[in-house]
Amino acid sequence: MNTLAAWLHDLGPIAFHAGPLAIRWYGLSYVLGFVIGWWWLTRLAAKGLILIPRERVADAAMIFVAGVVLGGRLGYAILYDPALFITFEKSFPFWGLLEINKGGMASHGGIAGVIIASLVIARGFKGPDGARVGKCPAPHVLDAIAAVCPVGLGLGRLANFVNGELLGKVVAMPGEGGTRGGPWWAVKFPQEVLDQHAPALTDQQRLDLAALAARNAMPQDEFFDQQYQRVLDAVWRGGRHAAELKQELAPLISARHPSQIYQFLAEGVVLGLVLWWIWRKPRNPGVVGCWFLITYGVLRVVTEFWRLPDAHLTVQHILGLSRGQWLSVIMVLCGVALLAHFANAKNTAKLGGWMQKGARG
Repeated sequence: MNTLAAWLHDLGPIAFHAGPLAIRWYGLSYVLGFVIGWWWLTRLAAKGLILIPRERVADAAMIFVAGVVLGGRLGYAILYDPALFITFEKSFPFWGLLEINKGGMASHGGIAGVIIASLVIARGFKGPDGARVGKCPAPHVLDAIAAVCPVGLGLGRLANFVNGELLGKVVAMPGEGGTRGGPWWAVKFPQEVLDQHAPALTDQQRLDLAALAARNAMPQDEFFDQQYQRVLDAVWRGGRHAAELKQELAPLISARHPSQIYQFLAEGVVLGLVLWWIWRKPRNPGVVGCWFLITYGVLRVVTEFWRLPDAHLTVQHILGLSRGQWLSVIMVLCGVALLAHFANAKNTAKLGGWMQKGARG
């Protein structure tokens, strides 16, 4: 076995089954991200680093979750797939916009949802006597959420990698690279065959792929997509048959940049380190949130040079940048403009500062 060859991706989207219900890694990444975010905000409140009352962090987290999910889904539909608004099915959930289980969440839309959620949280929460408690500046709420966001962003990118979605650019076409099949750091995603970004194959490669799918098909599988899905399911199940299938598949799959891992490192690790370094001492409310917009935007622009844009878009690049990159450029410009305002604000109490000894524990 050549350990320096490009790795054939064999991870399936389903983590485990709970009776008839399939629990997917993508859903788990969201749940885990929200749980960690809630725990982290609770710790920050207990140490006096944020103004959200500790006993109200759970309420704030629920509003935050609603903002991420609604913003992410609506953002995806508006920016990338408006047809979801008019797509209806005979089976539950009936409306294409609600079919989140099929994927389709825009991080830029999620960020817009977080901003709206922060405005709601900043208004405070009604106490038993009807009075509002926990009012605080909206920019401060954005700072707190921005500081914990990289955890969820990073987990989401790992889920993208497990699902074999948001593919990176090809570095070696099927059959290229000899026995190695591409650089050691590259990944071969069998899911690419059913993707709109599938590379062009030779006539012989198409015949080999069709024959492989047909051998693993069930009698009811009429179309190639159905037959090939059986191959994917067998690979995901593992075992001796999976090993044989992977050996046959490897020469027919292109080697790609693992762009999901690049974005995990950028959005989950680098972004988090930058924000926590900035927040090591008290800052004017809004400063950390602005640095989130700037850093996240720059990292997205850079990492998306190795990631393919959505194939169904009529115009995939404008002046050399994808739609996602242009949205990130706008984020950077907004972050810079707002930072000039918040950083120089007068008569504003500085908040945060996790390195300060005065934080109460």
